[in-house]
Amino acid sequence: MMFGRTRALAASLLLGLFLAPAQAAAEPAPTEAKPAAGAPLAKPAPGAAETLSMLNSLGHAWAWRSYKARFVTDQGRVVDTANGRISHSESQGYGMLLAVAAGDRDAFQRIWNWTRANLMVRDDALLAWRWEPDKRPAVADMNDATDGDILVAWALVEAGEGWADEGYRLAARRIAVDIARRTVLFRTEGPPLLLPAMSGFSAEDRPDGPVINLSYWIFPAFPRLAAVAPEFDWDRLGAAGRDLVLRARFGEAKLPTEWISMRGGQPQPASGFPPHFSYNAVRLPLYLAMAGIGERRYYEPLLALWSEPDPAGLPIIDTESGSVAGRMAEPGYAIIPALAACAVAGAPLPAGLQDPAADENYYPATLHLLALTAANMRYRPCLGR
Repeated sequence: MMFGRTRALAASLLLGLFLAPAQAAAEPAPTEAKPAAGAPLAKPAPGAAETLSMLNSLGHAWAWRSYKARFVTDQGRVVDTANGRISHSESQGYGMLLAVAAGDRDAFQRIWNWTRANLMVRDDALLAWRWEPDKRPAVADMNDATDGDILVAWALVEAGEGWADEGYRLAARRIAVDIARRTVLFRTEGPPLLLPAMSGFSAEDRPDGPVINLSYWIFPAFPRLAAVAPEFDWDRLGAAGRDLVLRARFGEAKLPTEWISMRGGQPQPASGFPPHFSYNAVRLPLYLAMAGIGERRYYEPLLALWSEPDPAGLPIIDTESGSVAGRMAEPGYAIIPALAACAVAGAPLPAGLQDPAADENYYPATLHLLALTAANMRYRPCLGR
C-alpha cells in the first residue's frame, strides 16, 4: 500500500485502469486437521525458519481491544486515521491478521465481510486498493495494491488453518492464484519480481520499469500462500526479495528507496519518486523478523541507522544526499529498530515498547502490534518470557 506522501505520487500512475478477468482455478483439498496455536505447520526447508500459526499469537488482549475500538468500525472497515479516514486493502489485510493473532473470530469475520463487499469489485480475485468515505463512488480507482492482496490472502490462510474453515482457505487460494498470475513476473531468465500493482509499474508502463517496492515482499506470507497455491514458486519469489534487500542499497547510508527501478536487472532508485528510505521501507525489518530471518547481513544498514535512539523519531533518509528529510515521529515506529535488534542479537525489547500507546494513528499502531506478535511468536526471550 502506498503510504503518506509517497501514496499520492504513486496514485497518479494508478487511476482509471481496469483489468481483465482471471481464469478459473482448481481448488485445494480440504485441510485435514486444525493446528495448535503457535505450533509449526510444516517441516521447513533446509535453512528456513519454521512456519508458525498466528492464531492467538498477539498475547496482549488490552492492546487489541484498544486497536479495535479506535480503528475498526462496527461494519468491519479498518480506518486509516492519518489519511482522511480512508480504508484500503492494506488496512483490511492488517486488521484481519491482527484479529487472527488476537483470536477474535467475530472481528475477523466482520473485517472480511466488509472487504469482500467493498473492495472485491474487480473482474478478478484481487482487491481495489482504496476506499474513500466522502466520495461516490467510494472506489474510484480499480487498480490493486499487491501488498494489500498478499495481506488479505495471508490472513485468510491463517484463519483457515487456525479455525479449521475451508471457506477461508478457498478464498485465500483464489486471491493467491491471481497475485501470482497477474502481479509476479516469473521470468525464465533472472529472478522473479513482484510488481506493486497489476497496472502502472511494468516495463510496458514505465520507461524505467519494471519498478518494485521492496516492502511489498511480505516474507512471512509466502510459505502460507504456498500452502494454498503450491503450483507457483513462492520460495523463489522470497529468495529474490531477500537478494534484493542485499543489493538495493543506495547512497552512503546503503539504504533502499521506497521505489526501485529494475530495468536492466540492476536496482536503482526509480525516476519520479523521492529517493527516500521512508514509511514503506521501514516495514522491511518487520517482515524479515516475522519470517524468522535473523541473519545480520539483511539488517546491517538499518542497525547502523538506528544505533542511537532519537526521541524525535525514526529518520526519513534522502539516499541521494544522505540528509534527514523528515521524521516518523509517532512512538509505534520505535518498535521496529527494537525488533530488528532482537531478531539479530537477542536484545530485550524495552519495557516501554511492550505496551502500545493509546493515541497513535492507524499505521504506527498496526506496525506496533505486528512487531509484538512477531516477538511473542519467535523471540519470547526478548520480552523477558
